[in-house]
Amino acid sequence: MTNPYFTPMPLGLFDACRAISAGTITAQAYLQECAARADSLDPALHAFVTRLPTAELLAAPCTGPWAGIPVAVKDLIDTAQCVTTYGSPIYAAHRPAQDATIVATLRQQGAVVCGKTVTTEFAWRKNGPTVNPFHAEHTPGGSSSGSAAAVATGMVPLALGTQTYGSVIRPAAYCGVVGFKASFGAVPRQGAFPVSGALDHVGFLARCVNDVALAFNVLRNQNTDEPESIVVPAVPMDSQTGLQTRSAPRLAWLQTPFDDRVSAEQNQAMQHAVDRLRASGAVVQTITLPQAYWDALQAMDCLVQCEGGHVHQQHVAQHADLCSVHIHEMVTQGGARSAFEYISARALQQQLRADASAQLQGFDAVLTVPATGEAPHGLGFTGDPLFCALWSFLGLPAITLPMSRSQKGLPLGLQLVAPYRQDGELLRTARWVEHTLAAHKDSVT
Repeated sequence: MTNPYFTPMPLGLFDACRAISAGTITAQAYLQECAARADSLDPALHAFVTRLPTAELLAAPCTGPWAGIPVAVKDLIDTAQCVTTYGSPIYAAHRPAQDATIVATLRQQGAVVCGKTVTTEFAWRKNGPTVNPFHAEHTPGGSSSGSAAAVATGMVPLALGTQTYGSVIRPAAYCGVVGFKASFGAVPRQGAFPVSGALDHVGFLARCVNDVALAFNVLRNQNTDEPESIVVPAVPMDSQTGLQTRSAPRLAWLQTPFDDRVSAEQNQAMQHAVDRLRASGAVVQTITLPQAYWDALQAMDCLVQCEGGHVHQQHVAQHADLCSVHIHEMVTQGGARSAFEYISARALQQQLRADASAQLQGFDAVLTVPATGEAPHGLGFTGDPLFCALWSFLGLPAITLPMSRSQKGLPLGLQLVAPYRQDGELLRTARWVEHTLAAHKDSVT
């Protein structure tokens, strides 16, 4: 039986912008096609918390370079036009006074913010109702659950997500789409509810590398007005073909102390992908990292507990019955940490971020898994972020690409990571890998 989620889909972001600009399709027609899919599919998928009525979407002005492009925004990111709940009943009727910086940029480009996608509570651990479009009994991942599912089913060509541990990369891998988080501070965070200011990233979910590259070029920071923000150059793109081609890359295939947690199917898929990449000219060399990098994951927990606990202490004090046990635990754990522990964790983060460039010298990107395997069964657990967490702690740019499917038909992905500020090189490398894998019949496209 054909899965209705994967009937012929509207064009992805890059191709849609190109087609609308060329007059091949109209902005209104494209917007209507996407909205019709959402009308049909979302009642079973539950990707959206709030979605603007189709008639209201179609009445929006269609001007600007992204005219007619519907974009879904994770319900952790402020939108003045839509209620923003942050995944919590505390904010069930909350309407922000203004758009987040990145949402304002979307509107300036002419994009249509079509609705808010499901997030776990405050982007932490309590799951929402979204199901995996490949198998409804499996999680779509979290915390950017709805964003991944909405993109995977063609309801939108682009969705915004956030990542503190693995909340863009992991759901993208579970739902068979491309997820990209840029270097820490390279994408505006103003207006995104914080989990941990030292770790939070805003990221992009779309259907191909050209799509997330275009989103990055348009939506990245143009100044350093925000705390800890950086400006990373745009990656060169041709208006017709997208990212510029590159020669076969040098990839560092990372071995970790946790590789025994990776499923046999995921390992086999990675080996097949490596074989294909090598056959196409890539150099793939196995590497390890010093133990200090893996010990740093404990420092990461300290940052989240301290900063997240500080954020939520008033929620627990004033709305204890509306906060999950996970939020209560975060506040308790954060309160038990010392200032010395927090300062030490921040210092280690800066030290290892700088050291990572030396560790990766001579390579274009790290090659690793984005998750332990297929999306776990059940909706109560959104999956282990272990294989994403280090890159969030270090603030390095990371991207996941769909690679193959498990025996159950669930997506399996691979992850590429580059040194800090090397976002453009990562995207170009990812495009080469995507193109190489797509040339084989068993790759997921």
